[in-house]
Amino acid sequence: MSAATTDDTCDVVCLGESLVAFRPVRPGPLADVPAFERGIGGAESNVACALARCGHRTRWIGRVGTDGFGTHLVDAIAAHGVDVSAVQRDPDRPTGIYFRTAGERATTPAVDRSPSAPPSAPLSEPLSEVAYYRAGSAASAMSPALVPREAAWSGRILHLTGITAALSAECRDLLRHLTAPVPGRPLLSFDVNYRAALWRNSPDGPSALKDLARRCDLVFVGEDEAEAAWGLRGAAAVRAALPEPGLLVVKHGAQGATAIARDGEALTIPAPAVDVVAPVGAGDAFAAGFLSATLRGLPLPARLRHGHLTAAAALTVPGDLGEPPARERADRLAALDDTAWNALRIDRETNRDTESTA
Repeated sequence: MSAATTDDTCDVVCLGESLVAFRPVRPGPLADVPAFERGIGGAESNVACALARCGHRTRWIGRVGTDGFGTHLVDAIAAHGVDVSAVQRDPDRPTGIYFRTAGERATTPAVDRSPSAPPSAPLSEPLSEVAYYRAGSAASAMSPALVPREAAWSGRILHLTGITAALSAECRDLLRHLTAPVPGRPLLSFDVNYRAALWRNSPDGPSALKDLARRCDLVFVGEDEAEAAWGLRGAAAVRAALPEPGLLVVKHGAQGATAIARDGEALTIPAPAVDVVAPVGAGDAFAAGFLSATLRGLPLPARLRHGHLTAAAALTVPGDLGEPPARERADRLAALDDTAWNALRIDRETNRDTESTA
């Protein structure tokens, strides 16, 4: 099993675990669902796929088993235009899978049903039920020895999330290795992505996530995540706890997002109204839209608006990956005046915007 290496550069490298996702064919708790549809999931590969659909050169680095699920993941991600040449296949560990209902949230105490996982308490929100089978997965073996720094640093941006840090001690070592403040590193983008269930047996999870966030240049975090992980309320409190990143983006769900520079200057942009089909994948899509605008050198208000527009596309489909708006359309919408932007609504039937004149 050789380490992944690559020589050519790209716009964004996304590193982390991707899983095969099974969505129920009808609403209801997992115990009552008779059949499931197969898809793909994984925060980092979601970002890579969305960015590729936005016209950027992206590479996903991860590890999957030599099973059919691993083959499906690699093929499906590649079909979105993502470079998968650095993906490793592990003959000794399986590809992760998970089953979910429609309402997964970052702070929901989802259940890990893997054989080595400990017994879990019943979910407090059955409509947000998620069952992971990822303990001992191929991705959990990622380490500095298996993922060379030069491979992860081969893009203009390296995008990471806190989910990877939660998978194993080796994965945490890898993220610390990749976020080391040494010459030559690309812009480091970090989405906190706090998942309470993944940290159940590691009480230092919140502090580990904070330490990683402080080592990065651009940090995304949900307002609910910051409160659940760190007991912090409000964007200003999060910024005070994370003074190092050049830019912090605090997401307020349907209300919008606030970006705060290192000097304390803040900008809040509301999100457009959306006819939501499922909330899964919206955070990843927001990061992709924001990074796309960043790569294009757009000003901060446009970056936030592009994040909202890409997130809206994800919200209008049942799976993790929506079709990002075409660049011309996204640029037109991002350039709306405040009145028109605040009246914007994304329709779930057509994924087209409607601009109210009321």
